[in-house]
Amino acid sequence: MKVRIQMVIEAENGEPEKVEEILRLERGTLRTEDLGLTLAEAKKLLRGMQQTLLTEQVAEYLATLQECPDCGAHRTRKGQHYIVYRTLFGKFNLISPRLYDCPCQHHGRHSSSPLADMLSTHCAPELQYLETKFASLMSYGLSVQMLTEVLPIAEEINPTSIRRRLHQVAERIESELGEEQPQFIEGCPNDWARQPPPGPPIILGLDGGYVHASEQRSRTEGWFEVITGKSVQAEGNAKVFAFVNKYDTKPRRRLHEVLKSQGLQMNQQVVFLSDGGDTVRDLQHRLSPESEHLLDWFHITMRLTVMQQMIVGMTVELKPDEKCPEIAAVLADLESHRESLKWNLWHGNVPHALKRIDNLEDDLEMLEENPANKMKMLKVVREFRTYIDANQAFIPNYGDRYRHDEIISTSFVESTVNYVVSKRFVKKQQMRWTQRGAHLLLQTRVQVLNDDLRKTFIRWFPGMSTGEQATLKDAA
Repeated sequence: MKVRIQMVIEAENGEPEKVEEILRLERGTLRTEDLGLTLAEAKKLLRGMQQTLLTEQVAEYLATLQECPDCGAHRTRKGQHYIVYRTLFGKFNLISPRLYDCPCQHHGRHSSSPLADMLSTHCAPELQYLETKFASLMSYGLSVQMLTEVLPIAEEINPTSIRRRLHQVAERIESELGEEQPQFIEGCPNDWARQPPPGPPIILGLDGGYVHASEQRSRTEGWFEVITGKSVQAEGNAKVFAFVNKYDTKPRRRLHEVLKSQGLQMNQQVVFLSDGGDTVRDLQHRLSPESEHLLDWFHITMRLTVMQQMIVGMTVELKPDEKCPEIAAVLADLESHRESLKWNLWHGNVPHALKRIDNLEDDLEMLEENPANKMKMLKVVREFRTYIDANQAFIPNYGDRYRHDEIISTSFVESTVNYVVSKRFVKKQQMRWTQRGAHLLLQTRVQVLNDDLRKTFIRWFPGMSTGEQATLKDAA
């Protein structure tokens, strides 16, 4: 069996049809591997169709520019050059003529290259979309391997070009972000009361992660902090966001836009949960008049668990017995005070919790044995006291909230740090990052994870939506 695949181009001005042969196929005895098109044949077919279609589209576009739209005079050509245009189905060299402006325009001997001006990015939007999407989910190198495996663009893209185009997309997204403000509360209580009844509370958790820095002049400069968070609605999709703390200049605006995309009203209740760090604690203020700020229970109990493990380790090492009853008594008191501390914090009784921390410190100072471990635990206890003292205004009655099925922990944000940051930047990755590179990649990554990247490209290039609708119509 011999097959010829042709393209028929119908002209709209009455000219005869053009028939271009794209591919010839031959099939002999039927084999499983020859049934239908192979991947190599499909790539060749798509590339040939793209070449023919591009050539005809460019020729038709340039034909409309040969005459002045005002007076109809013929525009003379100054010269021509080739421009490279990258598409999903290959890289092509297109002839771009340089045309003189018509004398009626009073521009003198000014000339322009209309095709070069229109194709300023030299990259098709859909190719840029796919490159950005996959590079946001996996390494630049793997993205190249995947795209070249399924598309006829082998040896025409590389990790550097994908990274550059991803940065261009991210910078365009960043340019659309509004200006930073000290607070985003608008109107007055009377205006808020007249708004429609709000939906259920929005739960927003904030946490931080760390990324390998490309420049490491000292041990402390080996990492930089990334703030990430997740905003959850009782009804509707969750949204994630992230930014490099020391690079981003609009963190509050970024957070406000996330809440706004979920229908935030000034009479909407928003519950912020964080680990109590200065950065995340300051970030969430003055975003909503109905906001509630809580220190999440997960980070409290995590520190208390560390204390418990240290007490157990001291008990195993000291091995208190009947000959040393005072050591056994001190260790028992340490665990008792720790349990009482946890109970008081669980019920939001911060003053009593601070007293129990002081009791822990006093008992440790009475312990004469094992001075090395004692000093380690003293450091942990004193740091915990500072932590609780700084965040006491954000410690609620966790037990009461728990009994009423209200959220008390940002454990869902811990998974978000892993989901947004670790899987792409840290785990199994040896690459080191600049703050700018990490921040820009985070912006495209959260768009992909929130299913917003395609919508963003359709907003920039409405024709992508038209092509998508045509495909769905043909399939139906």
